[in-house]
Amino acid sequence: MNASGCASSGCACRDRKPAYPSDLTDIEGQVLEPEARGVMAELVTVTGRPMVHDLRATLDAIDYVTRYGIEWRALPVDFPPHEAIYAFFLRWSRCGLPERLAGRLRGRLRVLAGRGELPTAGCVDSQTVRAAETVSPAACGYDAGKKLKGQKRHVVVDTLGLLLCVMVTAASVQDRDGAPPVLALLRQKFSTIALVWADGGYS
Repeated sequence: MNASGCASSGCACRDRKPAYPSDLTDIEGQVLEPEARGVMAELVTVTGRPMVHDLRATLDAIDYVTRYGIEWRALPVDFPPHEAIYAFFLRWSRCGLPERLAGRLRGRLRVLAGRGELPTAGCVDSQTVRAAETVSPAACGYDAGKKLKGQKRHVVVDTLGLLLCVMVTAASVQDRDGAPPVLALLRQKFSTIALVWADGGYS
């Protein structure tokens, strides 16, 4: 154990102070950390080595990468080592931790807004965006309506605008063709859904 309290040699993650716009505020940390630890406890199937690095620093590092789109190895030195952050990210993603965590937070927000924890209605729409250079040509298409080549996000939100599910297709996929699979995914995740609004593009 080094001076900062981290079990990893040379790492000072437990002494780290917020320094970037992507860092959690103290209030956000007070809400997010217990929820993250709760989901992690639910996903543990066998007892293994305890987490070495500070959870708050780990979450901040993942937020930094996703906010700014950098390579993992380009993480600033005040975060835990990029190899450790990437390994945690892969493990958490495979276990579905980000989605479970988002579900917990969405449920809390809905209750605070006077709604039921699980949604019964939603709204579907799509957005065409230019694809990154790393996206294969087979996964891209041309949206004639938007005159844009790239990919399309088919998104369903609840009546508070909170994300329920998303599916990515080539931009050439029409809204009416993208709706059935994304609505099937929605129903799989939320059996409580009884009504979904859509605009005229979904005829």
